[in-house]
Amino acid sequence: MKILVTGGTGFVGPKIVHALRAEERDVRALVRRPESGRQLAAWGVDVAVGDVTDAGHVRAAADGCTHVVHLVAIIRGRPSDFQRVMVDGFRNVLEAARAAGVERIVLMSALGTGEVTKDTVPYYRAKERMEQDLEASGLERVIFRPSFVFGRDGGALPTFITQVRLSPVVTVIGDGRQRSQPIWVDDVAAYFARGVAAPEAANRTFELGGPDQVSWDELYLRIAKVLHRRRRLVHVPSAIARVGAALTERIPGAPLSVDQVAMLGGPDNVVSNAEAVETFGLPLVPLDEQIRRAAA
Repeated sequence: MKILVTGGTGFVGPKIVHALRAEERDVRALVRRPESGRQLAAWGVDVAVGDVTDAGHVRAAADGCTHVVHLVAIIRGRPSDFQRVMVDGFRNVLEAARAAGVERIVLMSALGTGEVTKDTVPYYRAKERMEQDLEASGLERVIFRPSFVFGRDGGALPTFITQVRLSPVVTVIGDGRQRSQPIWVDDVAAYFARGVAAPEAANRTFELGGPDQVSWDELYLRIAKVLHRRRRLVHVPSAIARVGAALTERIPGAPLSVDQVAMLGGPDNVVSNAEAVETFGLPLVPLDEQIRRAAA
C-alpha cells in the first residue's frame, strides 16, 4: 500500500500523515512549496512538489499509489476560488486516481454538508459537489464529515481560549444556541488512519464528533470553567457580525469572513448517528480535556 496525501501541510493534515506513518504506512504527500514538506520528509514521507489545480502535478504524484487521502480545502475566497481549488482540484485527483488504478479514496468532507446548506456558502457547495463526484467516480470511497476540529496548534479553539482568558466580556455571534460536537484533531487523524484500509468502511460516509455536544454559550462557559475564570457572555446579532466581517475579511488575520458568520448561524453541527463510533471503536478525547490540552 502506498498512500498519496493531498493537503498534508495544514492544521489537520500533518496529524493524519503522522498517524499513517505511526502505522508504518508508505506515504507520499503532494505539497505546494518544498519548505512546507520538510517536517513530513523528516517522518519518512516521499514529498512531491505540486498543486492539485495542475492535473499534470497530480498525475505524477498519484503514479504508483494505491490509496488517496484528500484533504485540500479553503475556507475563504470568491466562489470561483472554491470551484478551482476544491471542486476542479478534486476532479484532477479523481482522474489521476483512475489512471493510477487507486483502490480507495478517503475524502475529508465536513459535517453539515448536504441539501440544506449547499446554497448557503460556497464552502458547503464545494464539499457537496466533491462528495457527489466521488460517489459517481466508481472508485471505492470513504467519506469523513467532522464537526469542528479542535487542537492545540490550529483551528478555532486557541482563539476561543484567548478570548476567554483575556476579556471579562466574551462576544458570541447569534443567540448562542447553535450546537456543535467538537472533535480533537488527533482523533480525526486516527479515523483517517483506520479508514484507509478497514474493509467495513468501504463506500460509506461517517459523521465525526467528539463525546460532548454543546451550544456556543455552553462552550464558552466550559472554557471559562477549565481556565478558572468568570465571564459574561454578550450576544452580537448575526446581521451586525456580517457587516463587520464584510468590512474586515480582506484584511490579513481577520477573525471571520461573511461566509463563516453565515455558517455559525446555520443548523446544529452535531452527528446524527453513531456509525463512526460503532465501526471504528476509537477512544475519543472529552471536551474539557480538549480545552485543557489547548490551554496548556
